Amino acid sequence: MSITIRRAIGADAAVLTAVAHDAKRHWNYPEAWIRSWRDQLTVTPAYIEEQRVFLVEIEGVIGGFYALRGRGPVVELDHLWVAPARVGQGLGRRLVDHACRTAGVRRIEIDSDPHAEAFYAHLGARRIGKTPAPVEGEPERYLPRMVLEPAD
Repeated sequence: MSITIRRAIGADAAVLTAVAHDAKRHWNYPEAWIRSWRDQLTVTPAYIEEQRVFLVEIEGVIGGFYALRGRGPVVELDHLWVAPARVGQGLGRRLVDHACRTAGVRRIEIDSDPHAEAFYAHLGARRIGKTPAPVEGEPERYLPRMVLEPAD
């Protein structure tokens, strides 16, 4: 099986957006919440040009992607999504490993979906706080704020 990670291009935007929406739905969030996150889950060609966005392909089919926001040694993991049909195949780990090897990155900060906190912790991230993320019906909702410091 051929698995490659490559830089995303503008033409990938629609597929990456679909992967993000499908991955978020994987956790059975209410559809009203998914709608409220529409802008956050939408990847545009302009976003791909402005940020570092990489995707993983399996036999030429996109299975997931990540995006780093920022250019210095401290960056934000703005997206990390794996297509639900590909969860458990090691693609998330491959994408995080790739992000950790990105030139100049010394610290990756993450506002983790609560369902993904254990995944990031397993990869060595540690919780450093919480970020308010209110949604309809849960005004006191928070996301785990995590940090991953890649080894040299």
